[in-house]
Amino acid sequence: MTAPRAARTRLRVPTVQELAERLAALEQRAVRHEAESACRWVMAEYMRLCDQLDASTPMDELGALFTSDAVWEGRGSTYTAAFGRHEGRQAIVDFLDGYRGPTPHFALNVHYLTSETIHVNSVQSAHGTWVMLQVSTLASGESTLRSARIEADFRFDFGRWRIGHFSTTKLFSQARDRAWDDAAVIVEPRHR
Repeated sequence: MTAPRAARTRLRVPTVQELAERLAALEQRAVRHEAESACRWVMAEYMRLCDQLDASTPMDELGALFTSDAVWEGRGSTYTAAFGRHEGRQAIVDFLDGYRGPTPHFALNVHYLTSETIHVNSVQSAHGTWVMLQVSTLASGESTLRSARIEADFRFDFGRWRIGHFSTTKLFSQARDRAWDDAAVIVEPRHR
């Protein structure tokens, strides 16, 4: 017994042109995802290095995250006054180097990034935004909790993605008169 004619379906074999178009679309998607991942890594690496700004920080690695003509700036009245604007890779490295010492500015510094969006505009450029939470204790013992909106323009530059423009805008800041890292014993649940 054979199935009724209406129930039989025949899969159409795509043409070579259709397969080529599908392959090109998949390749574009893969390139876009790889670019997003690379930009995410650049920003995470920047924050990791900023978490440990001291004499051991590899400032050449930090500088390599930026294009040679990059801009780093604070936006809004508070951050423009506090951080200013730094043009060029070396100016950015020099600015960040000021946090290293001779006595490091931070005794503890941790950056958390969230609410990420990364838009790849082309194979050469992308734009990302994040909300950053920074928990820090200064060398003086004072502590702060800060939140800022981070925006970054990325460029594919000499074989890798780099930051071409970085800006930070204050969302809030709260001072605290003691260190975040409490030496108290961590209480664990008792096992029965």
